[in-house]
Amino acid sequence: MRAITIQDRAAGIGGLTLTDLPYPHAAENDVIVRVHAAGFTPGELDWPATWTDRTGRDRTPSVPGHELSGVVVELGYGTTGLTVGQRVFGLSDWARNGSLAEYTAVEARNLAPLAADIDHTVAAALPISGLTAWQGLFDHAGLTTGQTVLIHGAAGGVGSIAVQLAREAGAQVIGTGRAGDRDVVLDLGAQSFLDLAADPWDGIGEVDVVLDVVGGDVLERSTALVRPGGTLVTIAAPPAVQPANGRAVFFVVEPDRARLADLARRVRDGRLKPLVGAVRPLAETAEAFTRRRRVPGKTIIQVHGAE
Repeated sequence: MRAITIQDRAAGIGGLTLTDLPYPHAAENDVIVRVHAAGFTPGELDWPATWTDRTGRDRTPSVPGHELSGVVVELGYGTTGLTVGQRVFGLSDWARNGSLAEYTAVEARNLAPLAADIDHTVAAALPISGLTAWQGLFDHAGLTTGQTVLIHGAAGGVGSIAVQLAREAGAQVIGTGRAGDRDVVLDLGAQSFLDLAADPWDGIGEVDVVLDVVGGDVLERSTALVRPGGTLVTIAAPPAVQPANGRAVFFVVEPDRARLADLARRVRDGRLKPLVGAVRPLAETAEAFTRRRRVPGKTIIQVHGAE
């Protein structure tokens, strides 16, 4: 099968190569998925699990990408709950070969069924972005109706879903990003928008929740905006400074089959629209990693075409 692999950590994105790999083995409770569409996280080449397995042993050449949508073609020993020929989407394990391949082995519990009327490219934009947005807003920050939430990177994969989920929950949403993102973020349901490069932060005031995917100076400045009892949630890095009278949470997204199914229902009902910024073929994965986001949404890699 064809897959994107990387062998040398020092090579960075330049080391991503389209190559041939053996067909994957289905371990106990695994399924083999024929991947139709895959998502990736630009920073994942810096993750330790990209280079070593859970015991610390080198596992290169590694296949990156951990979001996928496709069709089950094989069941491992003891696998239940899914069937051959079933459309599925979800997350592959951080410390195993990922989704930027024609076939990949995934634990069945990390996948959810996918309805026939949801396109694979849309489904592949949901797993990390959708679960991160939900877990950040509700599981970690406890966002409720009437509260105010500041969402950094509101036109990106995570942020765009977070805006929609927060508005549906009845929160007041302030989105941030670049100047060109303003109309997109407001159309998603945010009540106001802050251009991080040009607008002053003075008018934001105190907020109940900050959801940060940017890190750095944006994360540090955000601690002062959290009102007493509020929460700053980030996936960028552990915060160096805690809010004066609130708390800060750094977390890594966790697989959740039930929540994935709920997100898919929201897509079918028209209550949630993942933003797919671009769709690129597998051969252009390295270029997709190197290109900075120029359009809102998430870049998806199309691996296989028609089912």
